[in-house]
Amino acid sequence: MEYTLKLTPEQAYNEQSIRRYLQEEKGVRSTTLWVKRRSIDARQRQVWVNLTVETDPDGSVFRVEDFKEKDVSGAKSVVIVGAGPAGLFAALRLIERGLRPVVVERGKDVHERKKDIARIRPEQSVNPESNYSFGEGGAGAYSDGKLYTRSKKRGNVESVLRLFVQHGASPAILSDAHPHIGTDRLPRVIENIRERIRRSGGEVHFQTKAESLIIKGDRVEGIVAGGHEYEGEAVILATGHSARDVYRYLHESGIEIEAKGLAVGVRLEHPAQLIDSIMYHSREGRGRWLPAAEYAMVDQVDGRGVYSFCMCPGGFVVPAATGPEQIVVNGMSPSGRNGRWSNSGMVVEVAPTADDPLCMMRYQEELERLCWLQGNRKQTAPAQRMADFVNGRLSTDLNESSYAPGLVASPLHFWMPKEISERLREAFRLWGRRYRGFLTNDATVIGVETRTSAPVRILRDRELLRHVRLVGLYPAGEGAGYAGGIVSAAVDGQRCADAAAEYIINER
Repeated sequence: MEYTLKLTPEQAYNEQSIRRYLQEEKGVRSTTLWVKRRSIDARQRQVWVNLTVETDPDGSVFRVEDFKEKDVSGAKSVVIVGAGPAGLFAALRLIERGLRPVVVERGKDVHERKKDIARIRPEQSVNPESNYSFGEGGAGAYSDGKLYTRSKKRGNVESVLRLFVQHGASPAILSDAHPHIGTDRLPRVIENIRERIRRSGGEVHFQTKAESLIIKGDRVEGIVAGGHEYEGEAVILATGHSARDVYRYLHESGIEIEAKGLAVGVRLEHPAQLIDSIMYHSREGRGRWLPAAEYAMVDQVDGRGVYSFCMCPGGFVVPAATGPEQIVVNGMSPSGRNGRWSNSGMVVEVAPTADDPLCMMRYQEELERLCWLQGNRKQTAPAQRMADFVNGRLSTDLNESSYAPGLVASPLHFWMPKEISERLREAFRLWGRRYRGFLTNDATVIGVETRTSAPVRILRDRELLRHVRLVGLYPAGEGAGYAGGIVSAAVDGQRCADAAAEYIINER
């Protein structure tokens, strides 16, 4: 039987309390209890937790073995460019369809990649092929691991979550309203997926940078990467939102792409205790039972959307540049979300203003270089206290921050594009009135957040999911402009794998 419950945090996060409530209020005795859904309602002073629970469920609900492993070592090959969520989940789906994935990744494996990320702080520079965006696992591996998506149209989201659980993620992601693996745990899950691919007969190649497509007539039949040819019946292009060299190659080769709108802004970092107290309406913050508080802000300012993005409760601000003369910031949280600070991207919608397909990418590049100049030509990020930013004052000193390479005081209100800074300042005023204590000099504005999504869309057929002109080329995931986060990218990778499989079965 299934029941919907409204409980206090102490009741909701204690299984014995849930059982006691069911017995006393519903007259239900249960030997087995499964929490199917959990969400927090903090709209009023009394915080409630909404649960959907199933008592004495059929044992099948605990099985997560959705993946049908096969030996595909002798099967036809499909080349996958990129080992992020779109690429990895495309590989798993191809194996299920009896095809052999050959994954080619420009960066390093998730373990070696972590070493290069750790060097950013002491060396104040970024390895252009191994960083927070490039390498096994993609941008999500070391920038939070949040699995929440608003998309309900791109496939079976639950199948993606179940595959994550099968490969080592906590089963809690199947019930939480905003599931989150955590940056500390996601790398091991990614390693398990990689080993599954290899064990099934597929290939995964690291430090192998794609250079060009192998095109014969109107068909794509492989790629050139690292000086070698990798041939396949089809190519799934899943390179992520920061592979700017790929966008340039496509544009110079006359392969159809278009500029795509994105959102640009800053990272806003508060003390986690302050956000907890604001969102949970209590000076004591979250207390013993509640998780670190989240928030979601959105408003229209002067005709453009301004909103919070990738909110990281109890998390860290991280350097996410992928090359020299760039400063880009992002956020992440460990699984426990127990850090001293909470941060979020605060961004403003920006639409293409030119016919150039690369115009939005160049917009990103210019702002990132300007930020690098303001940051003393290092990875030290320009920053300003929040109230000073809103009031147009230079901060004479800065708050302590989770951003490891360090901060430098800078007038972001002055040098950032006015279309961004003025709207952010007005939005912060609005949110400060709505949430008492949110607008404060105890919070820090850190520049700049530019990699919210791909600046380009690689054009593909809406039904067949392959490129509009090149048969056998399947642009996939966030880098292709068709997803926005780990889960939606994974689902899009699955869909492209299915489309490629149908093409190989029916047309090749």
